[in-house]
Amino acid sequence: MASDSDEGKERLIDDVRPSLRKRIVVERVLDQLHIIENDQKEQIRQKARSVSNLEAADLLISAVLRKPHTPGWFQAFVDALKHSGCESAAHYIQPGNPVDPALEAENDACVTLIQILSPSLVQMKTEVVNLQCFSEQLITQDDFEKIKTITANEGNMGGARELLRSIVRGRPGWFSQFLQILRVTEHKHLYELTGGSSDCEKTVGKLPSLKDEPMESEAAAGSQDSPEFMVISSTNEPPEEQDLYQAVSAKSRQLPDSVEPSTSDPVEAAGEPEKDDIVLRDYQMNVAGPALEGKNIIICLPTGSGKTRVAVYITKKHLDHRRKEGCSGKVIILVNKVPLVEQHFNAEFLPFLKHTYKVERVSGDSQLKISFTEIRANTGEDEGVDLSDLTLIVIDECHHTQKGGVYNHIMMRYLKQKHKNIRLKKEQKKTMPLPQILGLTASPGVGGATKMEKAEDHILRICANLDASKIMTTDLGQFKREPRKSIQTVEDRKEDPFGDVIKNIMNDIHTHAELNPTYDLGSQTYEQWVVQKERIAATEENPKVRVCAEHLKQYSEGLNLCNTIRMCDALNFLTEYQEEEKKKKKSPDAELVIKITETEQFLFDLFEGKKDELKQLSEKPEFENDSLSKLRSKVLHEFTSREKARGIIFTKTRRSAIALSQWIQENPKFADVGVKAYHVIGAGDQSVVKPMTSAEQRDVLTKFRDGEVNLLIATTVAEEGLDIAACNFVIRYGLVTNEIAMIQARGRGRAEDSSYTLVDVKNSGVAEKECVNEYRITMMNKAIDKIRTLKQEDYDRRILEYQMQAIMEGRMRMKKKQQQQMRTEKGEVKFSCRSCSKHVCTGEDIQMVDVHRVNVSLEFRKLFIKRDNTTLQERHFDSETETNDYIACKDCGQRWGSMMLYRGIDCPSLHVKNFVVTFNGKKKNKCTSWSDLKMKFPAFDYIKYVHQLGESSDKDDTD
Repeated sequence: MASDSDEGKERLIDDVRPSLRKRIVVERVLDQLHIIENDQKEQIRQKARSVSNLEAADLLISAVLRKPHTPGWFQAFVDALKHSGCESAAHYIQPGNPVDPALEAENDACVTLIQILSPSLVQMKTEVVNLQCFSEQLITQDDFEKIKTITANEGNMGGARELLRSIVRGRPGWFSQFLQILRVTEHKHLYELTGGSSDCEKTVGKLPSLKDEPMESEAAAGSQDSPEFMVISSTNEPPEEQDLYQAVSAKSRQLPDSVEPSTSDPVEAAGEPEKDDIVLRDYQMNVAGPALEGKNIIICLPTGSGKTRVAVYITKKHLDHRRKEGCSGKVIILVNKVPLVEQHFNAEFLPFLKHTYKVERVSGDSQLKISFTEIRANTGEDEGVDLSDLTLIVIDECHHTQKGGVYNHIMMRYLKQKHKNIRLKKEQKKTMPLPQILGLTASPGVGGATKMEKAEDHILRICANLDASKIMTTDLGQFKREPRKSIQTVEDRKEDPFGDVIKNIMNDIHTHAELNPTYDLGSQTYEQWVVQKERIAATEENPKVRVCAEHLKQYSEGLNLCNTIRMCDALNFLTEYQEEEKKKKKSPDAELVIKITETEQFLFDLFEGKKDELKQLSEKPEFENDSLSKLRSKVLHEFTSREKARGIIFTKTRRSAIALSQWIQENPKFADVGVKAYHVIGAGDQSVVKPMTSAEQRDVLTKFRDGEVNLLIATTVAEEGLDIAACNFVIRYGLVTNEIAMIQARGRGRAEDSSYTLVDVKNSGVAEKECVNEYRITMMNKAIDKIRTLKQEDYDRRILEYQMQAIMEGRMRMKKKQQQQMRTEKGEVKFSCRSCSKHVCTGEDIQMVDVHRVNVSLEFRKLFIKRDNTTLQERHFDSETETNDYIACKDCGQRWGSMMLYRGIDCPSLHVKNFVVTFNGKKKNKCTSWSDLKMKFPAFDYIKYVHQLGESSDKDDTD
């Protein structure tokens, strides 16, 4: 039996297993490890030779953990790691060295950066860099000798590849050390490419930014995410290992550096079938046809019908054809969500293409913020994407190619160059090659159209934006799966004492603030009215109405919550809000007193006086809403009428998703029928509810696919694109958006005999919206059919008209933007506290750090206090990390923004929604995001700011 000490060591190794297997060099460790039998060592060595170092490392770790243990087994393993040059692996299992997720993510980002830039990095002077790496102890002597041998036998590039594989297994800090080695060995262009500053300053670590140019509509706002993407390339070199952590396989060492494909290549070998052949169904081949001929098309197939598989097939045939013609190929797949990168990479593109082509993925989740220009030479006159380097662009969920979107911004460049090429061709001048375009969508939608003509226009504009020669769709025949649909209507509560108490509180607030609403409390129109009142009160410096409106907005949300989830969840929400507001009035400095106004005290007392009554009512199940009863019945029915049920509940808000998940987990009736529920919500941080990280999303979706979770409660994050395992049932709980989302959500029910249920919720109007969406879907399908029957010349003419219109509208928007920018640059902007109206700063005090506005005035630091923000999720940016502090007004406690750490100094980052903005003497009624303020701020002057802080500190010391 293992001792407690052994069990602790086993847990430690198991906890850091993913990090260990990346850093273990199996052959070397086995030579030093004597606690494993020789026959087992041989099995592990064989696994390393025939499969991969990663797989063998996993087997080695399992062998180490196998019981019974010999005395001193743990220390023997640590010593073997150290003596074999795997010190970074040994570091992970040393007591007192816990894994820091932030450092781990940063390390993985650096490894990915080396992977992506390896085509350039292998051009290094390998012998010089190898010697410097050895002298700086970045690699071991075994590494050094092996790299020397490979360089002598296989050439400079072969040695460079082995060098890159060696350095990524180095101890923490290897990336910065490698950058300095590139600098001192006179590889300036590689040093700058990998993130070193052009002036060769010693501070290293800022990675390039994953951003195309900001959208015309965004200017300097930086509020929209860039698309996540995946790159698949075919060059004149053979395919390399996909993971730099892996050792070189025997097969990859045998491949020569030749221009012609190897005869052992699975594509080119005569009579030899490819290892992972892609087989399409007839309907999939039908829609792929024009793309295989090199034409730009949109493929429109229902969710779950295999659009991505078709894209993989087209990608492979495209690259096969280019290789056969002796040309290189580069394909980029654009997706609009981080989890989609992982999904498409692991489930589709990598398995079918890894044996032949180099497949890379890049996403914000990997912490790798790198621009298109950094992975492709940019010789065009535009900054950003150099389209001529790409041969195929696949745009997933291409219905997002609309005015102002990221996809549209990229495609506008394409269209401008296309029409420029037409002119150049007439002038007999050289044209720029453009990539083929492939768009994928389950539904282009109708864009809010109510007439067939407008629906056609909407779809044709998407086709024009993608320069599609056709929109391809087809009947799925025997493969068509339509879930059974039902609508569960709900009845109003006969009694709603909990809601009545909340309404009475709201009416007391109306009286106090002299407000007279004419809308039903809790309705959408009421919420809009309250938001408008709060904005007007803030600009008019009326704190009484402003704070009352803020509280009314929360009570309105509480009413909606008690119609959607449990009364106790609504009460918890209101209680948390009140506690957070009270906390604002408590200063961390005992000597500083934050004033509580008469109105604020009235609002606190009002809730306190009703809290016990609300708690008692929330514990009476007879007053719960009927929607929950309908949902409970539906879920229990699905799990009792099927052998293996698996379903998704879509709900409107993050808060309701979490609350429903808790409700199901806490209810024994669900557990009795085998329900294992969990929630998945968005990764963005715009909501007050703590978001999920992309890693957390992936973990939940993996458990759902594996059956560890069989009921997923999700917001709209799971509606679109995500390949969620086949479901028996889909429930939309009080949530209906547009016809596109409806098709996406309904398509999640992919299993045989699946069901799609709509559960109505009071004030949601979902039943009526569902009927409208059904009508729009019918209209959309008819519009697509009508477009497909157009004569090609008529279709081409209309597409050309829309393209020219889009180009002209783009130029007009750019002109207006430039004019607006000229006006704002000359304008004067002031910021005052949204709560107490105190003047805070002017635009001259603000500078830009990436997309963040920081106040650089030292006087500003005297105006705020710092508070610990327990709900703030740790975030990582290119060059800064937000701390767990937010900043708030010293006088009233109003939150102003957050502190962020940038290159070793704290910078106050402002959130504009917390201020009243005055521009050129006129207060702006609406300024909820920086994009609402078309003001261009200068870049952050780091050196000047550090000097200011130093001088201030010296002065304080003197005083």
